[in-house]
Amino acid sequence: MTAVSALPDLGDRAVPWTRRTLAAAAAVLIFAACAAHEGLPAADRATTVADRLFLGREIPGGGIVSDEEWTTFLAEVVTPRFPEGLTIWRADGQWLDAQGLTVKEPVMVIEVLHPRGAVADAAIAEIASEYRRRFRQEAVLRVTVDAEMRLLE
Repeated sequence: MTAVSALPDLGDRAVPWTRRTLAAAAAVLIFAACAAHEGLPAADRATTVADRLFLGREIPGGGIVSDEEWTTFLAEVVTPRFPEGLTIWRADGQWLDAQGLTVKEPVMVIEVLHPRGAVADAAIAEIASEYRRRFRQEAVLRVTVDAEMRLLE
């Protein structure tokens, strides 16, 4: 595989210098981020989380969750629980089923930024449970990470 670069070719002598510079810059950024993060009280660092739900669209036994069914699910189940906003995107996913076979299917991903707490956890669990019930899904993947949220205006 050949790498494509928008930078001019400066010869072999430029490559080690570039790698060293990038490594040094990365180290500075990492240490600065760690130092900034350590300066915040733990309560301030961990009050917001980002939750992602990965929802497979293939229905066991045949069929697929249609765009109309998805829109209805979003309006009835997801939006009422997170009216402040969320992000949705389409993806192609794959996972191992109970028999160890790779399953590939279209996926809808929902990402919600929200305050850490039992109310949001219950809402996320309700969304996953209803999706599993409504579309006979084996599972819904949830990924939760600490997040820092800022609206840049």
